[in-house]
Amino acid sequence: MPNLKAIKRRIGSVQSTQKITSAMKMVAAAKLRRAQEAIENARPYAVRMRSTLEEVSKGALEETHPLLEVHEDRKVLEIVAITSDRGLAGAFNSAVVKKVEAVIAEKEGEFATIGLTLLGKKGGDSLVRHRESQITHRSPINGDVTYQQAADVARELARRYEAGELDEVILVFSEFVSTMTQTPMASQLLPFTPPEVDGESGADDASAYEIEPDPEALLAALVPKAVEIELFRALLENQAGEHAARMTAMEAATKNTEELIENLTLVYNRARQAAITGELVEIVTGAQALE
Repeated sequence: MPNLKAIKRRIGSVQSTQKITSAMKMVAAAKLRRAQEAIENARPYAVRMRSTLEEVSKGALEETHPLLEVHEDRKVLEIVAITSDRGLAGAFNSAVVKKVEAVIAEKEGEFATIGLTLLGKKGGDSLVRHRESQITHRSPINGDVTYQQAADVARELARRYEAGELDEVILVFSEFVSTMTQTPMASQLLPFTPPEVDGESGADDASAYEIEPDPEALLAALVPKAVEIELFRALLENQAGEHAARMTAMEAATKNTEELIENLTLVYNRARQAAITGELVEIVTGAQALE
């Protein structure tokens, strides 16, 4: 017969877990609202920055920028993997790690050396175990994403690219699609490529712009800033996706605890009923023996 005290302790333990998962769900939901607002504000700015850079580069004619130039001798690839600092978010971080591994498998034949820049503890912990020798930089996110974090990493990557230490940089992060959907993405950060304008009208529109003081100075200011914004946007996308994944995971965990409590309560009631029935049988049997 099941131990009633043990079952009761188990129910109390599950109820405590339910309170924790429910609280974590509410915290994640509150953080998600702020993170979603941040990414929705950042997306139009990043898109407009790319289109402006495309217009300037079209009008610049012979002018260019080192971060726009494709290296002919492509030997070194750097992958920037963005994950979260904390777990309890379902398969959120493991999906990014799998995407990193897929990119490495695809690019191994093209590049002699592949380095890893890891932003976020969880993905870093996983990749360190298997690819410690390839890691060139590793740092946590430390709370909410800031533009300065993105700028510091982007400037170092840009410096290495301009110096010829890197030939391509790829961002791997989780794009926030909706509360239920976060999609692992791999996008090229360097060489930075502004979007192409379809048709001949794009070139005509670009040539209509008068650029002051000159295209070279404007490209020198815009291109590094665009790289920083692109990395900042990826960090924001990943942050919103993390909160959404954690909220979903905690909601599922809370529902599971509810089911478990119901099942344990049923087992407890049946065991208690069996114990009472056994005691009644013993009393009746003892009374009959005394007759």
